[in-house]
Amino acid sequence: MIVLSCNNITKSFGIDVIIKNITFSINKGEKVGLVGGNGAGKSTLFKIISQQLPYEAGELYITKSTKIGYLEQNNILNMDHTVYEEVVMVFSDLMAMEKQLRDAEVNIAELSKESPSSLQLNEAMNHYSSLLEDFNQKNGYGFRSEVRGVLRGLGFAEEEFHQPIFQLSGGQKTRISLAKLLLTKPDILMLDEPTNHLDIEAVEWLEGFLKDYNGTILMISHDRYFLDQLVSRIMEIENHGLESYNGNYTDFMKKKQITREQQLREYLAQEKELDRQKDVIRRLRQHGTEKLMNRAKSKEKQLSKVEVLTKPQMSHDKAKIRFQTGMKSGNDILSAKDLQKSFGDQPLFENVFFDIYQGERVALIGPNGVGKSTLFKILLNKEILTDGEFKLGHNVDIGYYDQEQENLHPNKIIIDEIWDDHIHMDQTQIRTLLGAFLFRDEEVFKPVLNLSGGEKARLSLLKLILSKSNFLLLDEPTNHLDIESKEVLEDALLQYDGTVFFISHDRYFLNRVATKIIELKPNGAEMFLGNYDYCMEKKKQQLLEEENEDAQIKTKTQLKDERRKEKEERNRTKQQAKLQQSLEEEIMVSEERLSELEALMCQEEIYSNPEKSKEIHQKVLETKEKIDILYEQWEGYQDS
Repeated sequence: MIVLSCNNITKSFGIDVIIKNITFSINKGEKVGLVGGNGAGKSTLFKIISQQLPYEAGELYITKSTKIGYLEQNNILNMDHTVYEEVVMVFSDLMAMEKQLRDAEVNIAELSKESPSSLQLNEAMNHYSSLLEDFNQKNGYGFRSEVRGVLRGLGFAEEEFHQPIFQLSGGQKTRISLAKLLLTKPDILMLDEPTNHLDIEAVEWLEGFLKDYNGTILMISHDRYFLDQLVSRIMEIENHGLESYNGNYTDFMKKKQITREQQLREYLAQEKELDRQKDVIRRLRQHGTEKLMNRAKSKEKQLSKVEVLTKPQMSHDKAKIRFQTGMKSGNDILSAKDLQKSFGDQPLFENVFFDIYQGERVALIGPNGVGKSTLFKILLNKEILTDGEFKLGHNVDIGYYDQEQENLHPNKIIIDEIWDDHIHMDQTQIRTLLGAFLFRDEEVFKPVLNLSGGEKARLSLLKLILSKSNFLLLDEPTNHLDIESKEVLEDALLQYDGTVFFISHDRYFLNRVATKIIELKPNGAEMFLGNYDYCMEKKKQQLLEEENEDAQIKTKTQLKDERRKEKEERNRTKQQAKLQQSLEEEIMVSEERLSELEALMCQEEIYSNPEKSKEIHQKVLETKEKIDILYEQWEGYQDS
């Protein structure tokens, strides 16, 4: 069943065509990836589908009653809210309804005292009854529990519920936006770069969640590993148009290459045939007879009806990146011993030991907040160690890529950003370098302030290349880069004759580039010789070995003790199950009692009698309080 389709959608901004004649359809339950270069029009298409942007031509069809949820790259959050306050705002209509119910109850109680049999009281009771029924249908008594459940599921501890939004990391804010989106339960989930700024652990959790999501998913992502794990179809926007390919990202790349090669063969074959036909026409005309001239005209007429194929674009205009070293370093690049870092009384990491040698490409991984960027700043002498020491080797010259691009000057224009650091070069040389990084013509005079994230990333990489450093520290170098730019960067690093130490959450990038992985933890660092997949496989193997070792060293006494504990646990589980069942039965009885009491409140003989009305109203409040307590106890069993 088709839930979304676009037919010949076209959108321009002024004279600039963004997308043209885009046509596709998506079936219910499909998981689809949308890819394309930066500026290709992916986010524009998303805004059209979510009806945030108009379009000039074409048709947009969305199945009736379909709810669309859109997670943008930069969702706006209220920084003054706490985590819980921000997420519970999804249910602002229910909270407003809840207040109306409380106000209505107070109003009924007052009217009962003043005039027990008045028409006004009767109308108030009918209004209350209707409002209460609507509130129940919309899960009015359960939405707060739902919020807590989703937040816990997304990795927020109970104590973090009251943390202000402005104190959160980028990954936590993304999870907040995702929590809000999930609680709306959209039929079509639209995600624009959902993995940006998430650590690997959070990305893997999101992967698991989306695999189990029952709705339809349409996502923009530059995370190739993420796409490989999730989608069954890739749609690519290229040259203002859209092509669809069945399969994941890796399948798409293989099929695209085959398609391009086939298109090129068809184009060359047609060119050859057209040249042959033109040569035949020319020779027929040369003979000059009327019969041959008529044949020539007939062939020309046939030729004019042929749909001439456009030469396929075999590759995009890519940035030309090549890292070079100015001088050769020694074999020992960096030695770190017992590194420790704290901020006041708050420890960040400790007991960190590692060595890096010439020619290695070392990845630093770990969850957000563990101190990866701080460790880089320590190596750059921008942060002071709490304890421990590190030593750089002979002739080591550090070049640093900062994910925040703080080395760029927002008030400069692009050409001056490079020229001011390399005054020995002339304008032609500078413009040639910028052209290799896709800054051409008048673009070189754009202010740095107005550049996109991808453009700033390319400019920072150019500055890094010109430094000719032999030891590169790269902090999330693939953030803001489109897929093709990532591939160019990967190729450049693979050919680089220096040493690379980089932070990344891009698992595809880690697999291609890393020769060694250091996992940073609060209590130390663990090293793996290999790429990301090897690291994960090794960790699984270590876990199995540890479990086997634990099993082997157990004594008979331990086994006996374990059997006793297992029996106690089984008994505890049985007892817990009984208590839980008892609670569920008590909740059911209490909710039935609440319904009976609320029905009584609507009866004339009750609301016309102030004393009875007050008595029943008090019982309603007590029953609601009891149900809340029972649900809290029941949730405690669910979490244990």
